[in-house]
Parts: sequence; structure tokens; C-alpha cells
Amino acid sequence: MATNGNATEKGDWKKILGELNTKQDFKSAHWEGSFWDYLDMVKQNPLIARNAFQRVYDMILSYGTSSYTEYKKTILHYKFFEDPIENGRDGVFGLDVPLMKLVHFFKSAALGYGTEKRVLLLHGPVGSAKSTIARVLKKGLEQYSRTDAGALYTFKWVDPEGKFAEILGSQKEQISPMHEDPLKLVPEEMRGQILEEINRGNKVGYKVNIKGDLDPASRFIYKEFMRRYEGDWQKMISHIRVQRLVLSEKDRIGIGTFQPKDEKNQDSTELTGDINYRKIAEYGSDSDPRAFNFDGEFNIANRGIVEFIEVLKLDVAFLYDLLTASQEHKIKPKKFAQTDIDEVIIGHTNEPEFKKLQNNEFMEALRDRTVKIDVPYITKLKEETKIYEKDFNAGRIRGKHIAPHTISVAAMWAILTRLEQPKKANLSLLQKLKLYDGKTLTGYTEDNVKELRKEAVREGLEGISPRYVQDKISNALVNDKNGEMGCVNPFMVMNELEGGLKHHALVGSDDKRREYRELLAIVKQEYEDIVKNEVQRAISADEDAITKLCANYIDNVKAFTQREKVRNKYTGLDEEPDERLMRSIEEKIDIPESRKDDFRREIMNYIGALAIEGRTFDYKTNERLHKALELKLFEDQKDTIKLTSLVSNVVDRQTQEKIDVVKSRLIKNYGYCEICSTDVLNFVASIFARGDVKKRQ
Repeated sequence: MATNGNATEKGDWKKILGELNTKQDFKSAHWEGSFWDYLDMVKQNPLIARNAFQRVYDMILSYGTSSYTEYKKTILHYKFFEDPIENGRDGVFGLDVPLMKLVHFFKSAALGYGTEKRVLLLHGPVGSAKSTIARVLKKGLEQYSRTDAGALYTFKWVDPEGKFAEILGSQKEQISPMHEDPLKLVPEEMRGQILEEINRGNKVGYKVNIKGDLDPASRFIYKEFMRRYEGDWQKMISHIRVQRLVLSEKDRIGIGTFQPKDEKNQDSTELTGDINYRKIAEYGSDSDPRAFNFDGEFNIANRGIVEFIEVLKLDVAFLYDLLTASQEHKIKPKKFAQTDIDEVIIGHTNEPEFKKLQNNEFMEALRDRTVKIDVPYITKLKEETKIYEKDFNAGRIRGKHIAPHTISVAAMWAILTRLEQPKKANLSLLQKLKLYDGKTLTGYTEDNVKELRKEAVREGLEGISPRYVQDKISNALVNDKNGEMGCVNPFMVMNELEGGLKHHALVGSDDKRREYRELLAIVKQEYEDIVKNEVQRAISADEDAITKLCANYIDNVKAFTQREKVRNKYTGLDEEPDERLMRSIEEKIDIPESRKDDFRREIMNYIGALAIEGRTFDYKTNERLHKALELKLFEDQKDTIKLTSLVSNVVDRQTQEKIDVVKSRLIKNYGYCEICSTDVLNFVASIFARGDVKKRQ
């Protein structure tokens, strides 16, 4: 932006803000018309008269889906739950199966198959994204109501000339307090004929329906106008103006949230509204619906969603209100008859509260009217990692670098605490984690993994919450013990995870703490293996050297399988294939002596198949051979680099140059910085030094 003078700056600001074209949006969101205009619109586009469940279901589908196969089953991924509205701020990861069940609930309700008469209950441990799912649904419905596809309408009573002050009071217009659908203004005896006309040729998938009666205030005004006009419905309807309805939780329109308080302070008026004592003087009676505030959570959430936080902590009297609201779609405001509502009721609760419900024989009716969807902790490493990477990434963390694997080892430990010990004796918990994450393991097929999941009934319903891990990563980032270091490494985070266990309120026993510490030791060993492999690959990343080693190996394998001799390029003599060389490579990937012939034939058959297709063999296309060659090259080169000399701090210039090359590869190829690349080389050097001591002993 230009800075030479205030006028120029103001001009630039005006230009930037001038690009915000809000006029059209405002005009669309504040559309008004007559009741007849609305009927024409419904005939043209019946979707504007959808009920709340239909609107939520269509809103989810509007963002599209993708699919993948897991354990021979097709899984649908609903992109809506990535939170595209706020660029992933409330994105939900790794819960595609529970979310499929959730969407199936909405689909069934949208089609009127019965679930629209149930309370949707999200159940799971603390920190498992229950409230996030509810928040995304509310936010999504708000946004959807602003679009043409999600448009919906309500009405207001108008008296522009002020002739009917005794009906509307001092106001010249009064909006429907519960934002009712204008179609409810159609008399019962005319609804069948109107619906037949609207639904003729309707191809949108839902038939328009008119259910229930107006709210008490609108019903009262309706009757008063009909009395004044001696039953002339058309004159009465001339006092109706239909307007666009935009849902908003902040404005308390169509989106409600109820959070239970102390039982002594709970009051049913918070759900169904209360008397407006200031208006009693105007209307003369506390039983006049115009002197009533229809501002309870059920009232304001009409046409949308109401969320009950920790729903099972509600007072029993509240739960009975919930039963009627879900089953009958009616609420009972004080002093008035039952009032119809159209809204999605979604609640969430954790394990202890749900167990209390199961053990309470007096709440059988609520259990019967509840659809429970389990929202467990994530048990896939890559998905759990996404949760932490969303909060701790280069874009958000300024001034500090997070070393490679720092986030993933924290996620690995969290998942290990949630997994049940496998019943198969030859399978470790860490191997189970890797199988769940899509890795392959000899002797285990997709069917075996599916069986593992089936036998673990409570897997994901216990363990460490993502919130705890997030807190400890935050501590590591700001901990003064780490000094002015510009890099946070996995050991800093693991120390925080371990240190916080003694104060963790949700870890109630010493046995459980001991178990979690043992799992942390497993993670540390796995991290050690990962960085050893990474440093090995960085040392042996000389592609020319690997290519030469591969060519030498293939020449010898070819000669061996065809029972030929190999020409020595230096002496020019024909020699027997170099068995020592071949075995030194094959042993790196655990090819036993008894299988060496088969492995070598597999390699030659693979090369032959490529040749038939007109393709040239490249060691990179064979993962096992690639790994074997890298490990062999590392073994050959590690002594020349003298990595263990780092431990003694005595490094000659030539060795230092080689180490600097390895560091640059770690930085370029693996995401390390100057600090953590040095640290990881020192760490791996100490591992090799320990190994050398053990060998000498």
C-alpha cells in the first residue's frame, strides 16, 4: 500500500473496501413480499419449504463427498465436516464412520422414516469432538440459510396505517416470534388442496407438507384479524408480509444452545419462554400471548437446531420437556397450549453421565427416544496427527521450529493409550497401531485387521484426550527450561507428557500412570529407530554410489541365476559371482539363507517383466531392494564419516565436511533445521557409540 501522504492512503483503503459488494447480499437477505408471492415461490422451488431435518441433510450433502475402501467396505467422507466455512478451524478428522452414521440419521429423518422423532445423542469420552460436530452443524446451517440453495422464509403482521393498535399494540408490525413458515397461515380445511397444487410436478425429492399450528401469539393475532374481517381470510392475509429468514446463533434466530446450570437454578422458562411483565400493562393480562416472550431455547431454535450441552445433566423435569419436543414436536410454554416446533434436537454427553442414564429405570422413556452415536477417540495415527498439525504448524508458531516427528510421537502415544491389548500373543500394541494406520505386516490381511477392530469393543472410548496432548505441546513451546532454543524436539514434548501424568485429573490410579509411562517408553524406542533410519538414509543418499552398488549386485545376481561368471573389470578375468556381496545386501532386509535363491529369481523375473513392457529397471521401484542398498551403503560409509566421533567432540576437518553434507540432506529432505539436525546427529551418534561398546563387551 502507498504511504506517501494521507490522501493516497485513504484512497487505497477506500478502493479495498469498495471491493466488498454487500448491497446485493443485503437485498437478497432482506427480501419481502406478499403471501401470494411466497406461494408462487414455493410452487417454483418447493425446497424453500423444507423442514429442519431436510435442510440440515441437504446442507451436509451440498459440500460434496469422496469415498475410499477400508477393510473391503466403502467409506463415505463428507467434506462438510472439514469445516470449509472457516477454512478447517473446526475440521473433524478420522471419524468418517461415526459421521456416516450421523448423516444416515439425518437422511432417515429427512425422508420421514422415524428418526425425526428422536433426540440425537453424541456419546463419547471427553475431547472426542462431540461439541465440535455440533458447532460445525450450527455454523453450517447459519451459512446455508444465507445462500440461495438454503433460503427459507417467515412472516410478519403489518398495520402500516395504525388502524389496529388494539391487535398489534403500539407496534405497526410484529414478526412471528417463533419464525414460523408462512404456509402455516393456510387454514386446515384448505391445506390439502394447496399442497396438491404445490406438489404437482414436484421433482426435488421432498413433498411439501404443512404440519402443526401457529405459535400462540400469531394464532391470537390471526383470530383477531379474522374476527374484525368477519371471517374474510383474504382480507386477513393482506396484513401478512413474507420475508427472508437468515439463521444466526448470535441473534438467536433458528440456532439455540442450552447449557445446564446448577440444579437449584434450572428453570423451564429457559427452554419455553416467560411472561414479559412490562407488556402486561399494555395488554391487560399475563395470559395474553402478546405479553409473553417466546425466547426460550426451544422457541428461538424453531426452523433450525438446538444443541444441549451435557444433556444428561439436565434436571428430570427438563428431560420430560425434551421427550415431548422430540416425539411430538411440541413444547408447553407457561399458561399456553402445546406449541408446534420444527427443529433438530442434538445433545452430547460423556461416559459417566450416560452410564447414569442406563442405570436409571425412571428414564427408560428417554433412552427409548434417543438415537446414540458413539464419537470415539481417533485410533489412526495419521488422522490424530492432523489434529495437532492444525494448531502447531509453521504458519501459527512464530520464532520456533518444531523438529520432525515431534507431533507424530505425541500422537502415537495418545493412540497407544486408547488401544486394547491385542489377544494375539505375537502382536504388540505398536504393531496393532501400525496395522490400523494402513501399514502392512507379514501374516496379517485386511480381514485380520477387521477382526482386531471387532474384538476390541471399547477401543477409542478410553485413553488420553487430544486436549492433554495439545496442552503439553504448548508447554514445551513456552517452557523456560528449554531456554532460548529456537527448536522444540520430541524429547521435550515426551518429557512434558510424562511429567503431567501425576497431575492429570482423569488418570485416577497409579497403575494407569505406570501403564502410560511404559507406553511412552515404547514410543521413545520407536522414535529412536525412526531417526536412526533417517540418518542412515541421509548418509547413504549418494545416488551415484547406490546406482553403482545396485548395478554390481544385479550383475552378480544375473550371473548366479544363469550359472555364469562375472567379468572383473579391473583384471579382465571371469570370476564366480560375489556371494559375500550379495548376502551382505540381502541380510539387510532379513532374507534368510534358505530364501536367497528365491529372492534373486524374483528380482530377475521383475527385471524381465519390465523389459517386456519396454521399461528399464530402477532400484527405486523396488522398495525392499532400495532399502537394502541404502543400509548396505550406510554400513560401508559410516566408518569413513566417523559419526561416533561427534560424541567425543573430536572431529577432524575432513569428517566435519562429510557430517555437514549429511546435515544439509537432513535439512533439505527431512525438514530439520540447523539446531535439530545437529541434535539428531549427536543423538544417533550416541546410539552407535553405545552399540560399539556393547559389541566390544
